[in-house]
Amino acid sequence: MNNKSDKILIDPKMFAQTILAGNVMQPGEDDKVYIKRQLRLYLEALLLVQDFNNLEETQFDIAKEEQRNQILQKIIERRY
Repeated sequence: MNNKSDKILIDPKMFAQTILAGNVMQPGEDDKVYIKRQLRLYLEALLLVQDFNNLEETQFDIAKEEQRNQILQKIIERRY
């Protein structure tokens, strides 16, 4: 990863809404059961994307730190 634009970030609300769009009511399913299932799916999708985005941010920071360490190592090698 060379810069911040290399990061993949997903919009949690858009992702959750997209997931819900594909989750149709099952034949004979009670409205209350369907709504609960939709709510659970929406919340799980939000949390999953937030975890992914946090991991992506952490991985970017690690890559950035590694790059900084490589540069510092080169500077140290040239000084001595």
